[in-house]
Amino acid sequence: MQKPYSIEVSGLTKKFGEITAVNDVSFTVSEGEFFGFLGPNGAGKTTLIRILTTLLKPLTGKAVVSCCDVSEDPESIRQKIGVVPQAMTSDLDLTGYENMDIYGRFYSVPGRERKERIASLLDMVGLTNRAQDLVATYSGGMRRRLEIARALVHTPEVLFLDEPTLGLDPQSRRVVWEFIENFRAKNSLTIILSTHYMEEAESLCDRVAIIDAGKIIALDSPENLKAQIPGNDIIFLSLSDLSKADAVQTAVAKIPFVHKIQMEDNIMRVYVDNGAQNLPSLMEQVKESGETVSSVTIHRQSLEDVFIHYTGKSIRDEEAKKVSFLIGAGIPRTLGR
Repeated sequence: MQKPYSIEVSGLTKKFGEITAVNDVSFTVSEGEFFGFLGPNGAGKTTLIRILTTLLKPLTGKAVVSCCDVSEDPESIRQKIGVVPQAMTSDLDLTGYENMDIYGRFYSVPGRERKERIASLLDMVGLTNRAQDLVATYSGGMRRRLEIARALVHTPEVLFLDEPTLGLDPQSRRVVWEFIENFRAKNSLTIILSTHYMEEAESLCDRVAIIDAGKIIALDSPENLKAQIPGNDIIFLSLSDLSKADAVQTAVAKIPFVHKIQMEDNIMRVYVDNGAQNLPSLMEQVKESGETVSSVTIHRQSLEDVFIHYTGKSIRDEEAKKVSFLIGAGIPRTLGR
């Protein structure tokens, strides 16, 4: 049975002067779904997040979050959502507990309930022992975990995470992922993630919308997106006798599940469907050609391979950008609000 929608977007467009940041975007997100926007910096992910969180108004189109229209009823939406923006916004001059407490007061969470919820969330993010320390003493990963916990203190219906691990080291990034996964396993929260880390989207999301130049170019589960690419696995064969390489290529190219072959020195890259399942048949064909293989490796296609397939370019893990607290991400500085 189809779950009700938490988010419904239709024909959404947003421009900054001559720049079209969001270009006629439409999609839906079901209640309890973990939905991701994947694309390079500047693709329009943050602008979409800012529209859905009522910080920007769309030029055209409609967006509904938790049954409320972002243009007609933004105040109701703000009571129902939690937001973790790109920029770190926790107050360095307050303790972790004080940051959480003030946020709870903003949402009028009753005192006893607020205290219990803060204690529970700080425990979940592993910050109980640092709750009374100034946030200025926290590492980047600790601050990010605090900010995610803070966004949950009023039990929102939808949580927005805009590049939540941008600029973190790999270890801190995985700690954040683990917390998000553990929290979601215990709660039916709808989560919207924007990221340019393929592994992050692949690890966390039920469905992913791949965005480039303000448009959604593909939308499905990570596994289905990868399966859509012809030759969704790459088998690397290390050949022992290069004199037979041409004969092997000719024979292998005739196999129905083989889509492309590339040679680099003594390594043959064979792009196939269902690599693990079809490897025995491939090896049998190579053997019949008189070649000996010294090693075999199977590489599963990634979401970056999907992005390259649709756009002809790769997503690069770019360095964290300095973001003005007043202007925020997603709005060109020369244009302001």
